[in-house]
Amino acid sequence: MSLQRITLQLARNPGQPVGDTGQGYTIIAPLTAAGQLDVDAWREHRSECRVVRFHPDPHEHATGRLTHRGSRWMFHYDDEDEEDDEAGYRLGDHLFKEGEYVTIVSEGEDPLTYKITDISPV
Repeated sequence: MSLQRITLQLARNPGQPVGDTGQGYTIIAPLTAAGQLDVDAWREHRSECRVVRFHPDPHEHATGRLTHRGSRWMFHYDDEDEEDDEAGYRLGDHLFKEGEYVTIVSEGEDPLTYKITDISPV
């Protein structure tokens, strides 16, 4: 098992007809040989599993950790607040390979679709 750097960039969404390569996420996570998030490897390396949200507005940048509860994968940015900040829609079921799409939901926001643009070993 090796950790992978997964880059997601905002895909075409309502109000974003061409997407935005300057908005997205970089996730450090273990993947199975089939390309899915590996929960067992995550348990062993959870302190290394990070997420960085990037955005044209510097106030929207955030660094946090990748968390897993039940069957859900989430992003958690604020250690003082126990609630997770963003959730991936069925991330555990997704195949992570370049060109595929995933949906991320921020609390109180509409879900947004992101394209996987790069996967490389850490």
